[in-house]
Amino acid sequence: MMHALGGKSLNARRHRRKPAWGKIIAGVLVIAALAAAWRYTPLADYLTFQRIAGWARLVREMPWAPAIAIGIYTPAAFIMFPRPLLTLFTVIAFGPWLGFAYGMTGIMLSALATYYAGRVMRPDTVERLGGEAGEQVKKALRKHGVLAMFGLRIVAVAPFAVESIIAGAARVKVWEYSLGTFLGMAPGVFATTVFGNQIAAALEDASKINYWIVGAVVVLFIAMTWAVKRWFYRMA
Repeated sequence: MMHALGGKSLNARRHRRKPAWGKIIAGVLVIAALAAAWRYTPLADYLTFQRIAGWARLVREMPWAPAIAIGIYTPAAFIMFPRPLLTLFTVIAFGPWLGFAYGMTGIMLSALATYYAGRVMRPDTVERLGGEAGEQVKKALRKHGVLAMFGLRIVAVAPFAVESIIAGAARVKVWEYSLGTFLGMAPGVFATTVFGNQIAAALEDASKINYWIVGAVVVLFIAMTWAVKRWFYRMA
């Protein structure tokens, strides 16, 4: 009976959840609004390419810049600061290849930190954090391991740190958790890296933006998220 109720609750949440493309459209609108602000408001005189590039060079030239770029992801995870913003600036500062590498390294370290936090937390604390979806997530993780962790990172049922804490509390094997997290986070970091690289090009010269690349990444990311979301909820 409880299993049936849990299944119904999960299905209800699935139908109530906003589609993934809604978040993409919201992100595009935010970027468009920022672009308009940069061009048509006094911000245009302040947020110039030279100034932003100077900030990026300042960060890049700091003695411990790579360590700082990687390490900032862990406290950001605990306070739930948006990771894509960190990755965007990292890409602008270090370029797409190093930006992707530093971003993924930082995410994996923050994933392990929040995972082990979940292992030492009191069960009632984890239950409050996870809410009504927490137990269903635990069951999926214990049963499906890597696949469930991969799907969870793509679908993002809960904030990154909360998912990690639940996985730690569920005693998911570290290698399964790490592999699922890497596979699930890599597509989003790659998409952010592409956007960051295009933003860096736009700051220098708007004509350098490759809209075909941006469009292809958006379409592929939406399609993958939609497909994984359907598969994940069937599995869960």
